[in-house]
Amino acid sequence: MSNLSPARRWAALTVLVGAILLLAIDGTVLYLAVPSLTEDLSPTANQILWIGDIYSLAIAGLLVTMGNIADRVGRKKLLLIGSAAFGLASALAAFAPTAEVLIAARLLLGIAGASLMPSTLSLIRNIFTDPVERTRAIAIWSASAAAGIALGPLVGGVLLEHFWWGSVFLINIPVMVAMLIFGGWLLPESKDPHPGPFDLVSSALSMLAIIPIVYAIKQVAGGTFGVDSVIALIIGMVSAWLFARRQRRSTSPMIDLALFRNPSFSGAVLVNFISVFALTGVLFFFSQYLQLARELSPLQAGLAELPIALAGMLAIAAVGVLLRRLGLGRAIAASMIAAAIGLALLSLVEHGPLFWVIVVLIPLGLGIGIAETLSVDAVVSAVRPEKAGAAASISETAYELGVALGIALLGSLMTVLYRWHLVLPAGTDPSLEAAAEDSLGSAVHVLPPNSASLDAARDAFVTAMQTTTLIASALLALAAFVAWRFIPSDRRGTTPATEPHGR
Repeated sequence: MSNLSPARRWAALTVLVGAILLLAIDGTVLYLAVPSLTEDLSPTANQILWIGDIYSLAIAGLLVTMGNIADRVGRKKLLLIGSAAFGLASALAAFAPTAEVLIAARLLLGIAGASLMPSTLSLIRNIFTDPVERTRAIAIWSASAAAGIALGPLVGGVLLEHFWWGSVFLINIPVMVAMLIFGGWLLPESKDPHPGPFDLVSSALSMLAIIPIVYAIKQVAGGTFGVDSVIALIIGMVSAWLFARRQRRSTSPMIDLALFRNPSFSGAVLVNFISVFALTGVLFFFSQYLQLARELSPLQAGLAELPIALAGMLAIAAVGVLLRRLGLGRAIAASMIAAAIGLALLSLVEHGPLFWVIVVLIPLGLGIGIAETLSVDAVVSAVRPEKAGAAASISETAYELGVALGIALLGSLMTVLYRWHLVLPAGTDPSLEAAAEDSLGSAVHVLPPNSASLDAARDAFVTAMQTTTLIASALLALAAFVAWRFIPSDRRGTTPATEPHGR
């Protein structure tokens, strides 16, 4: 790929950035729509979590498989197939008549998204062979992913001001059409010339190792632990052990476990997971906080979250300076500390003026943007270009597992704390009390406006969110320690690109 002209390389990057930006937006665009779809579809609190979670869960379960398929059939080909499927699934989600259909549509979106994500990152790895240029390209890619997470609520806010909640999915269709046109024209094809046979057993085991464990964690966190949860946990753990055992013995493994002996690689994957876990777990309820507790319109709420996106974009300018002055591990650790401080401050001001809530989002967005850029670069730089799809799938699996578990665990914790703190005035109608205990969205829908009952529900929600945000801040501090302790801090201006065992 090094024979591509500079103009062609950066034009191709524009297409890939558009894909990842849309995927990131699609992961969060629904957050602002939760109040309106709650009124329209009447989902339970558990269904709301599944609507938000199933997209990332499906992606996480399939990324390893899709990364390996991309290495075999061609990254460009899989990217274009996934784009077409993503557009069709978006149409189904937009017109879903029930919560169950919407969950199914989000599942299909996740399956299609799993074919897009590793292809974008692995194509960048192959297009940009110069380490410095590649770091810059990945910085733009990561900033787009971080910006998409925060821009989702803004895009959703603009649409929800004028259209129904399904419009947040319809925007995917013209973008996917553009992907098919410009991707087919600008993107070069790349694949592993010697991939070996595709291992269907390993593919099945990788899915059985991820999906049942996440399901069991969701059930436990939601207070519905039972026999099915135990069975799912056992299936997941046994499948994970069998998958790892098979990879060690295979001559063509889906995941080269020797990569994890590279401290830069393994540390970066872990930092990626922890940081995204903390961030998405908070953002999932932050949009509801702005609308339901702060009583902002969807557009106002989206604008309030904009500093996260803008700060994430500034990471492009800061990455090179931090890398040269601190080295990789310390640069990631410093950015995680900045993000942790941002979340800690957010927990302190959530009951205070909105101005300070917006201000403390800046260090959060900047820290996450820098850390994601450097950790992703460390992962994809650790392998040869022909194995980029498999390496990218590991990075993206960590990312999507972080999203899924962040929503599942921190979201479920948020629900538990809300119910714990909720004390409605004596004499409240029992039926209204039961609805209010389900979620703040239900409380706003059934309780009288400007009533003491509704004020109590809002106070309980904000108090619960303060605790959840503080826990997320502690997790980011843990990610900073992992980066400082395990990721080497060379100062060469690029991330290490070592290959274990001479790979």
